[in-house]
Amino acid sequence: MDTSALPPPVPLRVVLLAHEQMNLLDLSGPLQALATARRVDARPDGDEPALYDTIVASVDGGVVTTSCGLPIMTVALASLDAIAIDTLIAPGGCKGDVFEAPPRLVAWIAQRAPQVRRVCSVCTGAFLLAAAGQLDGRRVATHWDWVSRLGAQYPGIRIDADRIYIQDGNVWTSAGVSAGIDLTLALIEADFGHQVAIRTARQLVMFIKRSGGQSQFSVPLAAQLHDRGDFADLHAWMAAHLADDLGVERLAAQAGMSPRNFARSYAARVGRTPAKTVDAMRLEAACRALEDTSLPLKTIAAATGHGEEQTLRRAFQRQLGVSPTQYRERFAARPAAASGRQRATPGVA
Repeated sequence: MDTSALPPPVPLRVVLLAHEQMNLLDLSGPLQALATARRVDARPDGDEPALYDTIVASVDGGVVTTSCGLPIMTVALASLDAIAIDTLIAPGGCKGDVFEAPPRLVAWIAQRAPQVRRVCSVCTGAFLLAAAGQLDGRRVATHWDWVSRLGAQYPGIRIDADRIYIQDGNVWTSAGVSAGIDLTLALIEADFGHQVAIRTARQLVMFIKRSGGQSQFSVPLAAQLHDRGDFADLHAWMAAHLADDLGVERLAAQAGMSPRNFARSYAARVGRTPAKTVDAMRLEAACRALEDTSLPLKTIAAATGHGEEQTLRRAFQRQLGVSPTQYRERFAARPAAASGRQRATPGVA
């Protein structure tokens, strides 16, 4: 009998690697998600075994101080020598603008990684995996503010700056800080199915969302970050008028510039064309409407500037790789039929 496709026996042992000045949420977020998964999958008699056995370990064990100043207790890596590990998670965080990977921790990762089923990083934890040779030739996600530094230090890896998390073989990497929870929910779904993952997400009061091609933060905020505030008012106006004509001529008039000068200045200051910003804003508004409301696709398409339902479908397939219906089924905060009061969504009346 081929057992390679069978799920590993529970509980799955997950080791989270602590180090000085690490981000607390990089550690506590995944820990809480893994603990919550047990509660949502428990039988009424409470006799369900734990889904995950979690261990927080550091090079020498003892107290490790996080970047926010909160100390955490850890076990020593040496105590894990005879213990089978299913998943390794390397949290990020450091002091200053240069990530200095602890040599002994890197050496331990390089030694143990080939023996585990899955290796993961959160935020700048990617530097730890890269230093240990685990990311060579792989697609990788990390915190948006560290993309260029990671790429310069490790040119052999392929960084996708727009992804919340990425799975490349048995290596999973995530974007900054809270994205570690997104990654952990994806791990739970891969291990125990969609229902356990979605119930875990609801207990955490968050959505299973932001996967596959979505920005790490909202489109208007990202645009404002890059344009130094030059087009902040325009971006706010665009977000409030997604169903209108947002061609270059109309945007130029709103900005008080000639179309030619506007198009050139916008691309230079923001780093992409006005049309790409409009497409991203409209897609983001459609995603929020699918997550937060039970509105039909036709209504969402019209309200978010996609016009026809078929245009909305093509946009989702092209940019996210799923249909709007599939997106809603996976990422909705609650079943559409059970949705009572609906939260207001930008671009949707």
